[in-house]
Amino acid sequence: MTVHEELDSALRDLESTMRVANLWRLERPEPAAFNSAQPFCVDTMSLPQWLRFVFIARLDELVAAEGAMPSSCDVAPAVEAYLTQEGARNSDRILMGKAVERIDTLVTEN
Repeated sequence: MTVHEELDSALRDLESTMRVANLWRLERPEPAAFNSAQPFCVDTMSLPQWLRFVFIARLDELVAAEGAMPSSCDVAPAVEAYLTQEGARNSDRILMGKAVERIDTLVTEN
């Protein structure tokens, strides 16, 4: 399995986990929200929105193009902090954390 296939699988796992945790937001942010200069668009989107409409979307494009991996990816700590702050169930925190850690590892190590 290529790294792009592994990443695609990891992204689908994250999507599935977000759906189960009721974090797969259907509302697309306004176009201006994507112009944020803040990490994770924290000033214009919720973290689940950023994961769905920015993080997953950009990595889906990378997978489709079989592009080069970014030099680093460290999203798991932000996801853990968000879920803790929001009082998410432990099971959701663990599953989401593992899904994002897998993506971080795949991107960073390849």
